[in-house]
Amino acid sequence: MVNIPTIKLNNGREIPQIGLGLWKVTEDAPQTVYDAIKVGYRLFDGAFDYGNEKEAGQGVKRAIDEGLVKREDLVIVSKLWNTFHEKERVEPIVRQQLEWWGIDYFDIFYIHFPVALQYVDPKDSYPSGWTNLEGKVVQSKASIQETWQALEHIYDIGLAKSIGISNFQGSLIMDLLRYARIRPAILQVEIHPYLVQEDLVQFAKSEGITITAYSSFGPQSFLELKWDKAFNTPTLFQHPVITALATKYGKTPGQVLLRWSTHRGLAVIPKSTTIDRLQENLDTFTFDLTDDEVKQISSLNQNIRFNNPPDYLGALHIFA
Repeated sequence: MVNIPTIKLNNGREIPQIGLGLWKVTEDAPQTVYDAIKVGYRLFDGAFDYGNEKEAGQGVKRAIDEGLVKREDLVIVSKLWNTFHEKERVEPIVRQQLEWWGIDYFDIFYIHFPVALQYVDPKDSYPSGWTNLEGKVVQSKASIQETWQALEHIYDIGLAKSIGISNFQGSLIMDLLRYARIRPAILQVEIHPYLVQEDLVQFAKSEGITITAYSSFGPQSFLELKWDKAFNTPTLFQHPVITALATKYGKTPGQVLLRWSTHRGLAVIPKSTTIDRLQENLDTFTFDLTDDEVKQISSLNQNIRFNNPPDYLGALHIFA
């Protein structure tokens, strides 16, 4: 079993530095989660929007029933979708998501995006996505303060052991910290060598907020979505800086990219559905990059953001 380093959060809890991202795990999610537990994964990063929480929970249940792990060995993560930001909608959807997973609490629960959209009943559309039932993007009037205080209530009653924020930038985090009774434990954002986000990383660290990086492989995560920006951006897996380091250390380009993030103190949640790749991604702590090599990779920054709502919605300039 691979020895995975842990990161201590600002509330004293610890999480593995690498977990399995469940975005786009659409085929045989129960088997993928079960296999991941067998090879050593303990953190599973899910969300309402991924549409696979029930299936992921089936994989967890099988592993627990077979005695591979106990519930307390796992870190189960989920997120509040944009259509549930009103305070009265938060607890009901959290309880629904827990029911899908087949568990009593989430270890981490995030606000998925800092934008509130018109409510859509999951019975009418699941996952509900960015639009209402008429196919329009319509914002609701719920403020981030209202939503965060609803998450604090979720924490108070034990439905989440830690609460956090996702896709938030600096000024909005500063505002949230002014009224937060419970500080966010984690910030999850897109980070890869084309989007280094050094200022945001340093700001979060200065506030004691752990960062989890998603889309660690840059454009690779978005090719299957057939997004032009991904196809028009050179793959990091073939970038000469990355391949040279992979050759030097006898590792794959993917392992170098993950080690670059973990060297910076970030947690990572790469997605994979094959056992070989699951094991490969887990085996990223058996070598160390030098500080100069980390800087060399960081110098590839182009401020390219792949998960940018205006690119696929034509609206919601969250990162403007």
